[in-house]
Amino acid sequence: MNKSKLSVRQMCVLALFLAIEIIMYLTPIGYLRINALSVTLMHVPVIILASTMGPAAGAFLGFVFGCTSVIGATMTPGITSFVFSPFITVGGISGNFFSLVIALVPRILLGVIAGYVFHFAKKYAKNTPVAAGIAAAIATVCHTIMVLGLIVILFGPQYSQALGISQAALNGVMAGVIGTNMIPEVIVAVVSNMALATALSSRYVGIAQQA
Repeated sequence: MNKSKLSVRQMCVLALFLAIEIIMYLTPIGYLRINALSVTLMHVPVIILASTMGPAAGAFLGFVFGCTSVIGATMTPGITSFVFSPFITVGGISGNFFSLVIALVPRILLGVIAGYVFHFAKKYAKNTPVAAGIAAAIATVCHTIMVLGLIVILFGPQYSQALGISQAALNGVMAGVIGTNMIPEVIVAVVSNMALATALSSRYVGIAQQA
């Protein structure tokens, strides 16, 4: 019976975070458009859920995050949206299967990394807020590097063409993106996860242990 109640509790928490992720996507909160790329807060619920319920739940919500990237890039495309959607052509440049790889794989791994890092950091640090902060920072950095790295590897020439720059200048542009996009995303994720994952882990300690 206790196991059944725990399962229902898990489903309720998962449904809550799924709703939050969808609401964030449907409102300006989720994606803040800045030039060619967006500053996103969509990674925050993924990290919090992964820290609370484990990497499997984090991977699921990360997949939802990735799907919103595909949908957003398809429905409201920008000049570089082809890197996130195989269904559009922008400026003569079309997305392909690798667009799905960029949109989905880093977001799924975001949840996996956050869940495992939180688990091991909490085990050795013996401090939930510290573990939550470490997990959020590492997961966000890995997520950003994976997305930008895959863009350069899989769509380097096309991305440079869309931005109107040489391919040699692309690395500098990406370094600038890391400075302007990643740092705020890391700060928001760390602060949010230290507060919310700590509270949820305390209230739903059974969930964290079972996940």
